[in-house]
Amino acid sequence: MEHRIKDLRAAFGLTQEQLSEQIGVSRQTIISIESGRYNPSLELAYKISKVFGCKIEDVFIFEKGSE
Repeated sequence: MEHRIKDLRAAFGLTQEQLSEQIGVSRQTIISIESGRYNPSLELAYKISKVFGCKIEDVFIFEKGSE
């Protein structure tokens, strides 16, 4: 899943550590999400979007399945 976390984090002047503290996860979780090794749960995606004052779909780009 693609996302804009790194760009938003930079725009807000947040480090990975600061973001992780705000949403209650480890810095390693943020690293894994940013590198694409881990897709966050819906609850975690919601928490991340709230830090940036956005809707989930403004942070995460969901791919449409083949029809």
